[in-house]
Amino acid sequence: MKALVLEKPGTPDTLKMVEHPLISPEPHEVRVKVMAVGLNPVDYKTAQWGWPSWQWPHILGLDVAGIVDAVGDLITFWKPGDRVFYHGDLSKPGGYAEFANAPGLILTKIPKKVTFEQAAAIPCAGFTAWQILSRKVPARAGQTLLVHAGAGGVGGFGIQLGNYLGLSVFTTCSKNNFDFVKQLGAQHAIDYQKEDITHCINALTHGRGVDIVINTLDEDSTTSDLQRLAFGGHLACVAGLPDFNKIAPFTKALSIHESALGGAHLSGDKKSQVDLATMGEELITLVAEEKLSPMLTETIDLAQVPAALARLSQRHVRGKIVANVEP
Repeated sequence: MKALVLEKPGTPDTLKMVEHPLISPEPHEVRVKVMAVGLNPVDYKTAQWGWPSWQWPHILGLDVAGIVDAVGDLITFWKPGDRVFYHGDLSKPGGYAEFANAPGLILTKIPKKVTFEQAAAIPCAGFTAWQILSRKVPARAGQTLLVHAGAGGVGGFGIQLGNYLGLSVFTTCSKNNFDFVKQLGAQHAIDYQKEDITHCINALTHGRGVDIVINTLDEDSTTSDLQRLAFGGHLACVAGLPDFNKIAPFTKALSIHESALGGAHLSGDKKSQVDLATMGEELITLVAEEKLSPMLTETIDLAQVPAALARLSQRHVRGKIVANVEP
């Protein structure tokens, strides 16, 4: 099969298109003919240092949508021809290829109204935002939510899902993305390049702070978020934890949440792996009902993935990029 591979740790430009052996599914696995695969920051980040269990050359790509091609001996609930999508295990070969294998329990069926490209845009970013707002934080209508980097993947889904749940949503982004994030449902956009975020949040909440923050940036900004939260607030950290020394204990009663979506695979926790499929069903239903946009802003060919990942690493890509995989 045709596959885009990484021969050793490196930058996106080191990915090469090669002929790679087709792998039969294990008894608990399904082999999927890949029709579309989503691009995510985790791809270029893990490519830089590799993973202990990787065998070289390695195939990246976590967010796969396609057609079931073959099933393992223990699989009874999927059959060849089924349209499916999933969030894969970063420790295993991924979906930048014509075929990919995955455990049957993590797959979700794609409704007829949803395209493969739309489905592939959802998992990593969409599941992360939905896990935070529906599993980790007890989000309730009427609360306030600050979503950093609202024009990006997790940020864009966070805005939409917060709005869907009845929250008042504020977001940070560059000024040229204001219209985009407001179309997604943000009530107010803050220009992080020119405005003081903390000052803006205090003004918007009359000094109270927000109930929930979704932070996909870094440790410094999560530390600043400690001051932006209301009493009893929730801080969801996707890319780094705050410096807890910057806030006195037992003063604001804050709750800190780590978001590590791939940990469902790495932990071996079957219940959490099944929940990946459940979140997939919940979100793909919202997409089919046109209550959630997959934010598919760019569709490329598999050969264009290295250049697209390089752009993604600059952190200024709007929405989601998905690659079509030619048969």
